[in-house]
Amino acid sequence: MPSEASYVPAAGWKGLTRFYDPIIATTMRERLFRGKLADLAGAGLPQGGTLVDVGAGTGTFAIAFAARRPDARVVGIDGDPEIQALARRKPGADAVDWREGLAGELPLADDSADAVTMSLLLHHLLPADKHAALTEVRRVLRRGGRLHIADWGRPHDPLMRAAFGVVRIADGFDQTRDHRTGRLPQIVTDAGFRAVTCRARIRTGFGSLEILTATP
Repeated sequence: MPSEASYVPAAGWKGLTRFYDPIIATTMRERLFRGKLADLAGAGLPQGGTLVDVGAGTGTFAIAFAARRPDARVVGIDGDPEIQALARRKPGADAVDWREGLAGELPLADDSADAVTMSLLLHHLLPADKHAALTEVRRVLRRGGRLHIADWGRPHDPLMRAAFGVVRIADGFDQTRDHRTGRLPQIVTDAGFRAVTCRARIRTGFGSLEILTATP
């Protein structure tokens, strides 16, 4: 479990929490990447299935997915009570089962999820904590379930490398090193997942965002 000292808030610095949504909306091509993530997560989710959004932040994705799939049970988990309070106040938030918890200790039973999404979460975690979080996801995913990740990949040109430098300063050089070198798919594989596949690569204001899928 990440220590209090190593915990990185969604916006990098605690004082920026209230600005998180406008920052993401204006710099991250949010509608595009969240739409792709929702398409992938929804395609394999059975009728009445359970989707768990780990590191749900201000709840944008969880709330939108619950509106898209009213048949599904959507669980939003985040370790920051301040940012989860913002999520709970949003229109449509009542459709989500909000839970406070860290990625390395998910407050869920074994084999309780059909799909798990992790959006802009893993780059906040140190390498050992990334592994712990992914191992927890494997624990809660049912047979035939699927993991969907949207997070930073290796920058492929000087502009993306420069942009990603801002993320590294905000979120930590140790936390983001594996993303800069393109090791995220291998980290997912090392945690016991199979068929790790990059479904999309999107240029954003802060670097190259990759969308990955994997099966336990």
